[in-house]
Amino acid sequence: MNTVTIVLLLLAVVVVSIIIVVFSQMRERARIERARRVTALEDAYNRAYRIYDELPGQYLTRDIKLLLLRRMEEVCQHLKQEPTELPVKDWLAQVNENKQKVLDGTDQHPKVIIDSPEKSNYIKELLQNLFKLVESLHKSGKINATTAKANLRHILFTIHKTHADLFVFQARDHVRQGQLRKAIHAYHLAATEMGKSQGNDMAARAVANFKERIRELEQELASGQKPHTAEQQSRLDKEWDTFLHDDDWKKKADYDH
Repeated sequence: MNTVTIVLLLLAVVVVSIIIVVFSQMRERARIERARRVTALEDAYNRAYRIYDELPGQYLTRDIKLLLLRRMEEVCQHLKQEPTELPVKDWLAQVNENKQKVLDGTDQHPKVIIDSPEKSNYIKELLQNLFKLVESLHKSGKINATTAKANLRHILFTIHKTHADLFVFQARDHVRQGQLRKAIHAYHLAATEMGKSQGNDMAARAVANFKERIRELEQELASGQKPHTAEQQSRLDKEWDTFLHDDDWKKKADYDH
């Protein structure tokens, strides 16, 4: 075997080795990219599911429920095209079942009493995540500007409302304990929160309600007499608790009368 042949053989070995290394690197990069896509899709599904599952019923509208479910459905369809051991078929079946319940009006999302700053902040975090999701869906062209604007407006309103709910809970507790000045202060805080939703008719009615309640408590402080019976106050409390869901009540000019 002459020198030229040996050199050619060595060169061939080097070339083959390089091809093998490059091919292995390409396969590894492809594997990493697939894993990255699957992880990103799984995270997207979990984020939407967490909002849908954990957000209390009083903050979810029918449109927002469907938006979240459609987002989960879209993610599942993408995951079906990827090699993964995730239970995508089970997820998709649950999404379709939940979607049908929403369309039929039979889905159940329990309402939650906002009775602590921790609970209020946690719900606010969920709502902020929902806001970011709607923004991203709009930017990617998956929902139109009208739909995005309506949902973002509602979400901003509910972010303010979760703080107002906490202040209302505190105000009621102060009233039960006879601490009327503290109750008045809590209602002032609730009115301030709802006032942040400028241009929102529901927020304006809420502020009017709180101002009326403050006036009544101030009268009670001055006269020592309660302006409402326990039964009437229970009705007023219920009206606030069902603020986002009682369609007949929403149509009233002022919901505290």
